[in-house]
Amino acid sequence: MTTSTGTRFVPNWLVRLLAALPRPLDPVRSIKLKLGILLVSSGAAGLSYFWLQFGGIPPVTSAIAIGLALATSQVLAHGMTQPLRDMTAAARAMARGDYSRRVRATSRDEVGELAKAFNQMAADLDTADRQRREMIANVSHELRTPISALQAVLENLVDGVAAADPATLRTALAQTERLGRLVTELLDLSRIDAGAQPLKLAVLDVAPLLADVVAEADVMASASGRDVQVDAFTRHDAATIVADRERLCQVLVNLLDNATRHSPAGGVVTVTAYRTDEGVTIDVCDEGPGIAPADRARIFERFTRGERATGGGTGLGLAIARWAMDLHGGTIAAVDPPGGRGCCVRLTLPDGAGTRAAGADTRTGHPTD
Repeated sequence: MTTSTGTRFVPNWLVRLLAALPRPLDPVRSIKLKLGILLVSSGAAGLSYFWLQFGGIPPVTSAIAIGLALATSQVLAHGMTQPLRDMTAAARAMARGDYSRRVRATSRDEVGELAKAFNQMAADLDTADRQRREMIANVSHELRTPISALQAVLENLVDGVAAADPATLRTALAQTERLGRLVTELLDLSRIDAGAQPLKLAVLDVAPLLADVVAEADVMASASGRDVQVDAFTRHDAATIVADRERLCQVLVNLLDNATRHSPAGGVVTVTAYRTDEGVTIDVCDEGPGIAPADRARIFERFTRGERATGGGTGLGLAIARWAMDLHGGTIAAVDPPGGRGCCVRLTLPDGAGTRAAGADTRTGHPTD
């Protein structure tokens, strides 16, 4: 058995032997001093052997040679140890919340590789910290808006300013549903961070599935006062699909909600299912302002709402949609809309043969245990 170390292979017994060796220089707090001690000790050992073999050496010459070697080691070791000192200072700055410090990584040895890895870690931590702050700001804003609206409605009811008529109750219900969607998105986000969720795959009829999500989208659009028509089309070659119904409905409802929100009054949103070489494809297209090609990949990142996101939202919906499609082994992308107008998001799910191994019984249409 061997252990891979970079491009070298070291026998396991040698790794264990080296790990068991004593470390007499551990108490020394400077690596430069350690290198000096190493050099002096090595020179002294060589001189001792020379003394024993030949009966003597010039003491002045030996002392000068050892002194020059020690001074040279200190000068050369400065460039070797400076990245380590920089990493120590940067790590202390990170402990105080400053992730902007970077280490100069110019050497090609192990210290240089460590410096590059440290810089990458610092960049990742900086990104994670920025996303955390953005998440707190976005979630706080999204929670405050429906809570304030719901509080205003309830205060009007309590003070007798407004009557408990259906319109007022619908307003309160809409804000409550908005809060519910936000909580659901946050729970899904926690599932993403915790790891992949198991899918309950089954054979689904596409046409009834689209009809259900279109009906839900119509209800959401009507409750929000949007004058948008939603149409569904299923081609005969895409009659069935293997998927988790709950997750797929979540993705489609989110896409249709976005599409109706950004469509103009009297606009039409279409959802079309058809078969391609990759599997079953579902297109959700609207007649809104669309998404710039440069932003199409970025909209699936967390908390990215894009320039057209004027109707609220946390920026989590599309990130969760991509997560759900990844679980299915499929893809989601913003593509060129038909006619060049609006936005078109395309879902592609692999054929049933490609997902049976994930847990679906395609004969019964029920998930396997």
